[in-house]
Amino acid sequence: MNDLGKDFPPVAVVKEVVGEDSDSQRIDNFLLKRLKGVPKSHIYRLLRSGQVRVNSKRIDADYRLQQGDIVRIPPVRMAENEPAKGKKLAKSRYIPFDVLFQDDALLVINKPAGVAVHGGSGVSFGVIEQLRAQYPDWKFLELVHRLDRETSGVLLLARKRAALVELHRQIREGMMEKRYLVLVKGAWKNTKQSVKLALNKYVTAAGERRVSVSNEDEAGMSSHTIFRLQKAWENFSLLEAELKTGRTHQIRVHLAHLGFPIAGDDKYGDFSLNKTLGKAAKPARLERMFLHARLAVITHPVTGEVLRLEAPLAKDLQMFVDTLDD
Repeated sequence: MNDLGKDFPPVAVVKEVVGEDSDSQRIDNFLLKRLKGVPKSHIYRLLRSGQVRVNSKRIDADYRLQQGDIVRIPPVRMAENEPAKGKKLAKSRYIPFDVLFQDDALLVINKPAGVAVHGGSGVSFGVIEQLRAQYPDWKFLELVHRLDRETSGVLLLARKRAALVELHRQIREGMMEKRYLVLVKGAWKNTKQSVKLALNKYVTAAGERRVSVSNEDEAGMSSHTIFRLQKAWENFSLLEAELKTGRTHQIRVHLAHLGFPIAGDDKYGDFSLNKTLGKAAKPARLERMFLHARLAVITHPVTGEVLRLEAPLAKDLQMFVDTLDD
């Protein structure tokens, strides 16, 4: 099973596991984004003919995907009948990932900031492509979940299909504990605060996908985050965010809506503050979003052992925090 690069249609059958960023998305919209350059009429013809399948079953164009679904995408050729050729990753471009846990079923790494989890959208080689290139003998390797490109920390990958299915079950049923460290603008008051705000996805006029808190007239996707105050300064607060649901940009949107934008967040943050922080002299400079996946607690998909997987705060973020104490 392979991730599908988003810059061109596949020239062989591709099976893609649906991540949380595509949860609840219609299959036709999912395909339109994946098969760029392919006419809409052809995409709907693929759906009607049953060449596109979800979990090995035929589906209609209005089917809404669920996280963990497996989408079969058939080979598609561009109008000029010239399939794009994949690029091979040179060893000189390998990224040395910090491995937190590894066995025959599971790989857990400390993802560095600035590295996308998968290729596409202008990124040739993400984490998954990197690791497949570095371990060509592995028969199976898939992302269990995703992190934003600028988010560092714990990232889980499955080395067996059964492990992937089981870990997705744990996510769906709320059995996986995920905690992040986040620095926000402002003085957070409550030691512990539970936030339940439904979220809606939308697309901007420029075609960029965004998320907002639902208004009273919108149903939205239920979203629950628990925030715990770790440390406070005059203008900033360090929080631990525990995800009870795993919606796209959940932490970022919840905090921005409450008036505590994440430092360095270029989508939902305080742009004036971000500009100031980005131009400050090192080590007081903050050049990316302060969001770090600190902890994941899971049940091993094969052995049943409870694993506590932790990634220390990234060096650039730790250096910035240290300047606040000076």
